[in-house]
Amino acid sequence: MSAEPAPKSVAPASHPWADLNDEALLKLRFCDLKLQLKDTPLHERIRQVLSELKARKLRFGPYFWFSTEWFTPDGVTGIALPFYLGHPRLTELERKIMLQAEGDTPESCLKIIRHEVGHAIDHAFRLHRRKDYRKVFGPPTIRYPEYYQPKPHSRRFVLHIQNWYAQSHPAEDFAETFAVWLTPGSQWEQRYQTWPAIKKLRFVDRLMTELADKKTLVRTRKKDDPIEKLTMSLAEHYEEKRERYADHPDFYDRDLRKLFSAAPEFAANEKAAKFLRRLRPQIRRIAARWTGAYQYTIDQVLKEMIQRCRELNLRLKTSEAQSEVEATVLLTVETMNYIRDGRHRLLL
Repeated sequence: MSAEPAPKSVAPASHPWADLNDEALLKLRFCDLKLQLKDTPLHERIRQVLSELKARKLRFGPYFWFSTEWFTPDGVTGIALPFYLGHPRLTELERKIMLQAEGDTPESCLKIIRHEVGHAIDHAFRLHRRKDYRKVFGPPTIRYPEYYQPKPHSRRFVLHIQNWYAQSHPAEDFAETFAVWLTPGSQWEQRYQTWPAIKKLRFVDRLMTELADKKTLVRTRKKDDPIEKLTMSLAEHYEEKRERYADHPDFYDRDLRKLFSAAPEFAANEKAAKFLRRLRPQIRRIAARWTGAYQYTIDQVLKEMIQRCRELNLRLKTSEAQSEVEATVLLTVETMNYIRDGRHRLLL
């Protein structure tokens, strides 16, 4: 991938709530935040993606607004941006509560914007109504599932944003394929030349060439759930969000007993529960990098493992260094097992 131009440095706008502690900040309503897109690095990243569209001779430019999450409403040609990217203090809060903030780096932000632009351009030209679109991606009218179970090794789908998201729904498959196609320097012809997904990329390439210099069929100004109209507090939002991403995994007794032990000869060793709590941030990050699962979800799995270690009175039975490696592998493998067999379905 070719180097992306560095976004201009944007000083965060002054807001009276920026110096509040977490407890006070969480009491605020969304409508109290008064965020302005022009005051954020998001503005420059949006301009970059719009310039990419222009370079492809696509006469389409979506509009943007702040809401609770990233999304593009059905039939709408605009894109909602997550409020927490509207100010560093809000990004900090998102990371503290959810352990990560989607789109908080220039690279991840650009990836998500390109993906959402794929949805918006689909709506703008009513691409999902075309027979050739449906033949390539499937019927976009099928109901969105609450969860999906991806196949990590499938080559029928492109890889763009995390969680093998193209596999979740035909409309997401199109948006992900479009995003890969739009990304400057992605070299998709070479990268995917032996994958069945190349047919989808070539279809998008032909389709966008056909749409070059054409006016859109649909143009909306609708904004779903703009923060200026939301009276929900941040605390209420995060309570709902944490519940949504929490998982309730099965117990891991057999695997935990392979790694740790309750035998008397290890009674002087460190307790496994304490050990896992100490390593929690680093092994969670590693597992998230390898599995693509949300750190918050992985953290729920870790909590369950720690609880079982405590209940089973398990302790380390090998060196700390070896136990750390094996604990990381165990967490990663169990997460992948969840994804594969349906015990751990990815939230859409």
